[in-house]
Amino acid sequence: MKRLYSLLCLAVLAANGFAGEKDEAGWIRLWDGKTFEGWKASENTESWKIEEGAIVADGPRSHLFYVGDEKPFDDFEFECEVKTTPGSNAGIYFHTRFQDTGWPKYGYEIQVNATHGDPKKSGSLYGEANVSDPPIKDGEWYTQTIIVRGNHIISKINGETVVDYTEPEGKKPFSADFERRLGEGTFAFQAHDPESKVYFRNIRVKRLP
Repeated sequence: MKRLYSLLCLAVLAANGFAGEKDEAGWIRLWDGKTFEGWKASENTESWKIEEGAIVADGPRSHLFYVGDEKPFDDFEFECEVKTTPGSNAGIYFHTRFQDTGWPKYGYEIQVNATHGDPKKSGSLYGEANVSDPPIKDGEWYTQTIIVRGNHIISKINGETVVDYTEPEGKKPFSADFERRLGEGTFAFQAHDPESKVYFRNIRVKRLP
């Protein structure tokens, strides 16, 4: 009984750790599970809420950027848990930069979408390597992993690789509005539109040598 109690206490501490805390395996917690400390929203800040230990995207277009002391990141393994609702659309950006308005110009986006009309579904490296049938369901938590090492990007859902992409050497910007190139930067979550309610929690990253 004492051992079970100890394990439960450890689980509670792990779920409510301090942002910036690093464990023995090198994982850094990017969100404290309670506040927006270390994060900054762009336009329509009311689109972001915290409910029951999760960041909730729910409202007009806005992006929530990690602006804490751990940024920037280049080679890394990122992980968070995500839950979609029917018809919702969102995204997870990496190697991006804070901007006040609009869709983020810099970095790449990993799509979050189980049943929205956009054919690019969860796990897609948006516009570069798309997934049409991810192993997820609305209303159920799944783990999204993003690994970047050099010019190599891997996207995993619940441990299953759904995208394995190598950025071509000398790749030019996708357009004047979207770079879609590796470099370094921070992470951001997307509130896509008022009909898209999406949850994020247990956000962590590990730098790779």
